[in-house]
Amino acid sequence: MATQSAASKTFEATQFKPTPNNLEAFFMPFTSNRAFKAKPRLFVKAEGMHYTTIEGRKVLDASAGLWCMNCGHGRKEISEAVARQIAEMDYAPPFNMGHPSSFELASRVAALLPAGLDHVFFTNSGSESVDSALKIALAYHRARGQGTRQKLIGRDRGYHGVGFGGISVGGMVNNRKWFGNALNGVDHLPHTYNRQEMAYSKGMPTWGTHLADELEKLVALHDASNIAAVIVEPVACSTGVLVPPQGYLQKLREICTKHGILLIFDEVITGFGRLGASFATEYFGVKPDLITCAKGLTNGSIPMGAVIVSKDIYDTFMGSAAEGAIELFHGYTYSAHPVACAAGLAALDIYKNEGLFDRVKELSPYWEQAIHSLKGTKHIVDLRNIGLIGAVELEPRAGKPGARGQEAFIAAYEAGVLTRVTGDTIAMSPPFIVEKSQIDQMVTTLRDVLNKID
Repeated sequence: MATQSAASKTFEATQFKPTPNNLEAFFMPFTSNRAFKAKPRLFVKAEGMHYTTIEGRKVLDASAGLWCMNCGHGRKEISEAVARQIAEMDYAPPFNMGHPSSFELASRVAALLPAGLDHVFFTNSGSESVDSALKIALAYHRARGQGTRQKLIGRDRGYHGVGFGGISVGGMVNNRKWFGNALNGVDHLPHTYNRQEMAYSKGMPTWGTHLADELEKLVALHDASNIAAVIVEPVACSTGVLVPPQGYLQKLREICTKHGILLIFDEVITGFGRLGASFATEYFGVKPDLITCAKGLTNGSIPMGAVIVSKDIYDTFMGSAAEGAIELFHGYTYSAHPVACAAGLAALDIYKNEGLFDRVKELSPYWEQAIHSLKGTKHIVDLRNIGLIGAVELEPRAGKPGARGQEAFIAAYEAGVLTRVTGDTIAMSPPFIVEKSQIDQMVTTLRDVLNKID
């Protein structure tokens, strides 16, 4: 019998044991893996407005999971719809085949948008939605005989997911610097935030409309004949909740229309009611050519995203391809997955039946008052809000940007409230079912936390 080799013994000694308590195997996203695994924060249950930790402690969800649980947690309408669908048909190929719920969901999503934004391409995430929208924009111009339009314009401090297209048009440094050259032919508008001019604005700041004119400078630099699209978040949430100045989005729309440039709104967060309207395009009264969405589409229960495109874009693809030919050479194995569609349809039913978009609109003034009641609290240098979104910006520690924000995030969690942290900004965006007393709890907890930390 052969003697076991030293290498084999070493392998056996270092093998992971497949147990729930082994945290090593999971390479966590956007997380300090070493710090987390030294002191993990684990959820095991969620219902209504609360998570339950592995220790059995209730935590109030002030961030809708990750901006996605708009209807709250544990919605039986969604879980039952998913169970029925997976039992009836667990998968259907989306290439050259279809299933009824994909067409129903597309129709119902389109019905939430202004006239003319009426075709829906399904993806599996916000990141995929952004990369799909960029590809559709490029292919659209080629299909209409303007193939020189290849440049894409993003914005500083923008977040458009983690695909190569998204990080290229995005403007968050740490999401870009590690991954090489990304896409060529990309430029950026300046961001819209100026604390000196905007601090403690309630809703949309009055200063900053002129920043949209920077697009004219980029057009002069690159020439309109080379620019395919401009992509912006109506509200730049992931970078710290940057609310657009009054008139800014309208001016961007005017400049894009003037030069034949497509305007893309990234509504992965603002879509499905976050501002008190179905989408930000309705809230701001500005209609883009394409919209990306995800998160609230299925209430975060099943991964799914979508790109909503204008009738003009869709008709251009249909009219430029030969009869019987594929019009768009793009898609995913799980596009319009039947289980995700079931979740999406159930989520839309909840939004409608419970009037949740209107509820956000009704709660927004109370939310605004609560957020701005924190003015004067230790460490706070700015407060921002719009719809059911709020940001609490903290003064960074000298030489340690982000440290105070992370400590506040963890302290709030330990005090029973889950927030979202980006740098030294604490962001909150609760599910739409939140009660006023729970808004009070969020704000009181954050005030207490900030008064205790250095």
